[in-house]
Amino acid sequence: MLYLLLALFGCLSGVTAVLFGFGGGFVVVPLLYRLLLASHGSDSAISQSAMQVAVATSTCVMIVNALLATFKHRRAGNLIREYVWPLGGYIGLGAVFGALAASWVDGEVIRYTFIAYLGLTIADCLLRRGFLQPSASATPRLLGRARTAGSGLGIGVIATFLGVGGSVMTVPLLRRCGLSMTQATSMANPLSVPVALAGTLTYLVLAGFSDFDLGPWFIGYVDLLAFAVLTLGSLLGIRLASPWIGRIADRLHARVYIGLLLLVLLSMCWH
Repeated sequence: MLYLLLALFGCLSGVTAVLFGFGGGFVVVPLLYRLLLASHGSDSAISQSAMQVAVATSTCVMIVNALLATFKHRRAGNLIREYVWPLGGYIGLGAVFGALAASWVDGEVIRYTFIAYLGLTIADCLLRRGFLQPSASATPRLLGRARTAGSGLGIGVIATFLGVGGSVMTVPLLRRCGLSMTQATSMANPLSVPVALAGTLTYLVLAGFSDFDLGPWFIGYVDLLAFAVLTLGSLLGIRLASPWIGRIADRLHARVYIGLLLLVLLSMCWH
């Protein structure tokens, strides 16, 4: 039952990666966190590290999801290089510091930070103009150097700390630059790749300097069995969602995006 749920939610993460730029974190982190708590004793090492395991495993799943979704969007012609680089480089740098911070902080702190950030992001999308319906006459504008560096470093730190890939920050950022939801969510995928790579590598390196051992199917905090099942499910989800690229109305696309964030927020609040 555990692995069936992981496969189903892996499929969902593949769909959200292609259509909404979520590389897996907003689906994988809440699910895996709860499954680990339910399947292990409260005093076990795995339960005590459940949030760290969920976040670390999520970054691994995001590597696959983000790369495959990027390939799909590149073929569809939705990617714009100027919005991907150098922003992606700064995100990768920030991701290293985010992974370091997550390894030193208690799991409940990460969980509450996750909840707080989701709440702020949803409120910002609903209350501040420019997300639900950007001006039709607005011309897309590029980020300046200072904003690119500051936004990239901030996105990398927060995304890797929470294991969410950065789409919750990159999509609103690019949306307010005047891009359509299809374009903004498309570029969230290549911008999630440096977060996933830097985060995963940092977690693995840190594991070599720690004394904990969660079991034979773990490398550091990464649950290899969960990663394999989630990845297989995500491959199916990406295949199912690919025909819908660019076919969702912009306003509906934005509303569903916010709705997904609300669902994840409610899931993480229910404890």
